[in-house]
Amino acid sequence: MKNLAGLMKQAQQMQSKMQEMQARLETMEMEGVAGAGMVSVTLNGKGEMKRLRIDPKLADPAEMEMLEDLVLAAHADAKRKTEAAAAEEMQKVTGGMELPGGMKLPF
Repeated sequence: MKNLAGLMKQAQQMQSKMQEMQARLETMEMEGVAGAGMVSVTLNGKGEMKRLRIDPKLADPAEMEMLEDLVLAAHADAKRKTEAAAAEEMQKVTGGMELPGGMKLPF
């Protein structure tokens, strides 16, 4: 019974740490860039787009396809950075303990 009580306490601590981590991720922002900085996308730690900046020089109607590609590339860059930051935060919370397959947090 003593081990069960200790296990429950650890689970509660882990849950508390997870909630703190999720709150930190919400305030975290990652910027992805493309086209040598001509397009930037900022995501929060949950992967939600917060800002999009496009250099006015790219507003040429003849270059719309390139602009669309750069927006996608900047978003992908920001998403990779966000996922890396979330994984780093998760490792802090779990102490490096691997999560079971298919369990991906906080998303």
